[in-house]
Amino acid sequence: MGVVVASRRLATNATKGANVVKSYRRLAMRSATLWLAFLGLGAGAHAGVTEYTPSLDVASMDRGVDPCEDFYQYACGGWRANNPIPPDQAGWSVYAKLDQGNMEFLKRILEAASDGTSVRSESTQKIGDFYAACMNTDAIDRAADAPVRPRLDSLSRGMSASDLPKWLAQSHGGVANQAFFQVGASQDFGDASSVIAFVVAGGLGLPDRDYYLDKDERSRKMRAAYHDHVSRIFVLSGESPVSAERDAVAVMRIETQLAKASLTRVEMRDPKKLNHRMSVHDLQRLTPHFDWDAYLGERALSSLSIVNVTEPAFLRSFDKVISQERPQAIAAYLRWHLLHGAAAHLSSAYRAENFAFYGKTLRGQAEEKPRWKTCVGLVDQRLGDALGREFVAQAFSSEQKQATLRMTQQIETEMRKDIESLSWMSADTKREALRKLDAVVNKIGYPDRWRDYSALEVRPGDYYGNVDRSEAFEIRRQLSKIGKPVDKLEWMMTPPTVNAYYDPQMNDINFPAGVLQPPLYDAHLDDAPNYGDTGGTIGHELTHGFDDEGRQFDAEGNLRDWWKPEDAKEFEARSQCIVDQYANYVVVDDIHINSRLTLGEDAADLGGLILAYNAWKEQTRGQELAPIEGMTPDQRFFVGYAQWACENTRPENDRLHARTDPHSPGRYRVNGLVVNMPEFEKAFACHRGQAMVRENRCRVW
Repeated sequence: MGVVVASRRLATNATKGANVVKSYRRLAMRSATLWLAFLGLGAGAHAGVTEYTPSLDVASMDRGVDPCEDFYQYACGGWRANNPIPPDQAGWSVYAKLDQGNMEFLKRILEAASDGTSVRSESTQKIGDFYAACMNTDAIDRAADAPVRPRLDSLSRGMSASDLPKWLAQSHGGVANQAFFQVGASQDFGDASSVIAFVVAGGLGLPDRDYYLDKDERSRKMRAAYHDHVSRIFVLSGESPVSAERDAVAVMRIETQLAKASLTRVEMRDPKKLNHRMSVHDLQRLTPHFDWDAYLGERALSSLSIVNVTEPAFLRSFDKVISQERPQAIAAYLRWHLLHGAAAHLSSAYRAENFAFYGKTLRGQAEEKPRWKTCVGLVDQRLGDALGREFVAQAFSSEQKQATLRMTQQIETEMRKDIESLSWMSADTKREALRKLDAVVNKIGYPDRWRDYSALEVRPGDYYGNVDRSEAFEIRRQLSKIGKPVDKLEWMMTPPTVNAYYDPQMNDINFPAGVLQPPLYDAHLDDAPNYGDTGGTIGHELTHGFDDEGRQFDAEGNLRDWWKPEDAKEFEARSQCIVDQYANYVVVDDIHINSRLTLGEDAADLGGLILAYNAWKEQTRGQELAPIEGMTPDQRFFVGYAQWACENTRPENDRLHARTDPHSPGRYRVNGLVVNMPEFEKAFACHRGQAMVRENRCRVW
């Protein structure tokens, strides 16, 4: 999905220090998105990883519904009735269940590593010690907020302009790194073969700028709840209620000013709006009240000469804040973001308050998730390749890798045919498109080179220290890339992850081992549902290279306009059809889909399913396919596709995603596609006037 790394699932809890820029890009897409799926597990594969569910589960259907009126309910009604949302979740889906199954498998690996029953090595020792320290909540509670107390105390007298650069530089190098902005490393937009420094906006405690600015009653209530949460955190840290209230007001005032200068989610989907390459001298001129030499020197970045500033207007607002606010107000803001970044890793009082707002109020979760889930997820974030190597050794085979690669290549062949056949695209633009397609790199399962964690110190029993050191380790690793060639072998997701993505600057598709299992692909079943689900997923990721963002990058990953103007106009007209269609869909209450935000994902869904259908037809050409379980092969293809999107969500979570997620709800990621496919209409004998038959069908690819 263009400037962001696009995936089929919403990205969650990306390590904030890990490639800060591409994590920021995922924020723009809030790719990142559904949870990806993949391939071919033969008999016995992943035994014990998850409870077996076929990729087309008849029990998940509701055959009392007419598929031509509501195909999503027809395919998923049974699943939705039988899978209520667990109390520790904001939503529940086929992907979430698979993710939980993977986490249970990883839990067994970590328990064996922590109690010494697994074969000990340096990497298993580290993941075991990290997990054991995380699970020791008694020790964490005894420490209370002692891990951050020295930093808090350093702010007791306010924050002067001269001290701010050094203080921020030290904070940005560890776990509590969210204040004002972040400095990271990423590929140069103009030269994707090189890595440069990026300065990106940060420092907002609410999920999106619009939470601060919208005037509706629900937004006002959410701001009031956030203000109260900030105040309660301050009280936990030892402030009096009067002082905490005053400081919460200062935080809201500063964050609101920063929000006003922030790009919208839709604006962040345009890579050109994030491309502002400048010298460090010009950066200093942009923010005259902030000493960049002092900041960069403290972070061992004094040699920097060029940076990319993703949001210059935000930095100007930052400069205004630090020049006009009182030192005590700046200190209050810094205290809040120190505590905000650390709260999930402090005592139970902090964790409970953090959950009360970000889990319950914002997302509607009834309960905190069990501690083991938190700890498994944290080890996966901080030592992902060490844990992933164990996962791959036990749960992923070379046969699975090759099966995935074969299907990916089939989908790419169909994409080539599609581009060659387009009547609206000129020959010159087609040549560039095909050159880009030919350059796509397919990464399946796990990286070719495992990450080395030997320089990371993990101490038994030192939970917060382990979190902070691992964050600092990853931040240093990212910053060390600046000025060097891009590492084409690197992955942005760990092997156990239930997700996948396309990266437009790397021009690669990435499918971790964690998604290559049932119910998203099932070697025991016929090809139809597998091509519907897995094939649709492959096609989705591939289409991201040619969606409204991805098309702006060339075969080498450079931000370059390689389109003939008349072809670009034709593309935009076809995309507008999708925008207009999805704008009519209601997410929750009276909130409609922000179809400019979801355009890339909606277009990728549609293009991917068309490619998958064509690949399946080619795969089964000349075969006599009989009905199975009362469904024709074509019907099984479409039901197989739809069942990846079965989900239940809480209204609070729906409202959050309507503002921040570039993916449409599952219902519309199914019904919104099939209304555009005459193949579906034929498969289910639908007729004009029924809900799943659309007069003016949309199609880009």
